Amino acid sequence: MTLSLTQELISKKSISPSDKGCQQLLASYLTDMGFTIEHMPFDDVSNLWATRQGSTPGGILAFAGHTDVVPPGPLDEWQSDPFIPVIKDNLLFGRGAADMKGSLAAMITGIKRFLDQNSKFSGTIAMLITSDEEANAINGTIKVVQELITRKTHINWCIVGEPSSAKELGDVIRIGRRGSLSGNLRVIGRQGHVAYPQDAINPIHIAMPALQELSSETWDEGNEFFPATTMQFSNIHAGGGVNNVIPSVLEAMFNFRYSTETSAEELKARTEEILKKYNIEFEVEWRLSGEPFITHGGELISAVQASIKNCLNIETELSTSGGTSDGRFIAPTGTQVVELGPSNKSIHKINECVDTKDLLNLSRLYTNILQRMLTNV
Repeated sequence: MTLSLTQELISKKSISPSDKGCQQLLASYLTDMGFTIEHMPFDDVSNLWATRQGSTPGGILAFAGHTDVVPPGPLDEWQSDPFIPVIKDNLLFGRGAADMKGSLAAMITGIKRFLDQNSKFSGTIAMLITSDEEANAINGTIKVVQELITRKTHINWCIVGEPSSAKELGDVIRIGRRGSLSGNLRVIGRQGHVAYPQDAINPIHIAMPALQELSSETWDEGNEFFPATTMQFSNIHAGGGVNNVIPSVLEAMFNFRYSTETSAEELKARTEEILKKYNIEFEVEWRLSGEPFITHGGELISAVQASIKNCLNIETELSTSGGTSDGRFIAPTGTQVVELGPSNKSIHKINECVDTKDLLNLSRLYTNILQRMLTNV
């Protein structure tokens, strides 16, 4: 059932922020398992909050994930249609196979197995699903969390199904993520003819020393949980594509992935301080995608580690590396957050795929974690 459900989800062309009926499909399975279903649309984004209460009071353990996927890219480079799932050599191919429709299917079957085995359990099982993780992430999980806060509903533990594993399933789990701060920089010059540079200000020339210093700056050294903060330029553009005109503006896009050793405000201030050193006219538009977060200790990490050891017989690495995830919206409420999913080797790539055996084992892992968290066994 895990594989067939993954295939059914892949076949729905849910390019972010579109859901294309994925959440309705998941809701039908959850309804059959006795869950209370609540759809929470915000603007063009579909969100699902589903809960199943146990026989005795206790905390809420939520599974979180997203039904949206990134665009497939050049279709002629795929070995098969990215939205027609194909199994070949024990690999399931399709956009979203690893990120993260396979995890969603494993959550459904993992929960079903747990409920079939346990007529009684303490606490509440929940699912928080969005279609706005791969795009702007402004009408998805963050809005659902805000609504839950208004209701005074607190998620105690959360398992995010992002593809956390590296070489084999369970070898890495994420217990936090770095912050993400982006900037759009405009360096202002004065347009003119290249033969008369004295009558113009070339923004490329005046920006180069500042950009070099920014790219080589040491922002912090990191700490025991986070690697050092990094800054990367992702795009630089100036001019209209001709060789005889000095452009009036240089535009550059950059991003910080930062640790808890610094803050977004400190990074903004230091960046603008460096730019001002070079006496250039500039503007910066900032966008904070998420603050860094980390789960220190707690019963969820221990349960996940024990389940991986029990089911797969491997030791797992605790990590905060990688990109952002919706865990950044859930953790600040005081929730213990762990990310556990399949290998990330093929995510966002042509011919995205997932090992079919890993999906079956992931489903069993989710069941084992529920057993450890919500029963006395």
